Amino acid sequence: MSFTNFLEKEILDHVFAGAAYTAPGTKYLALFTAIADGEAGSVTELSGSAYARQSVAFTTSGNTTSNNAAVEFPTATGSWGTVTHVGVYDASTSGNLMAYATLSSSKAIATGDVFRVPSGDLDITLN
Repeated sequence: MSFTNFLEKEILDHVFAGAAYTAPGTKYLALFTAIADGEAGSVTELSGSAYARQSVAFTTSGNTTSNNAAVEFPTATGSWGTVTHVGVYDASTSGNLMAYATLSSSKAIATGDVFRVPSGDLDITLN
């Protein structure tokens, strides 16, 4: 996953300029069918058919942080389309996109499907 410019600026300001930054207590995983420009917020997030962002928690080891539990979305009550990207937000609705990534393989979600991310499959690395 890549940090967005929003999060990069917050971290730089906090570490090097002494500006206060309070990390969100809860982070939320979002699913996208397209990202034109993650930095500008030009993303196509799923909506309707029982879709809702899900909380996600991370554990850090070395220079990588990974989800420490599986993330499971509600059962789709209609087609969600093809999920191509994921993103981490600081709020359950609206909010700031902090990191995003392209899935290694897209996944079409039909009525009755459940989208799951196994524990440890969301990795954010700083080099």
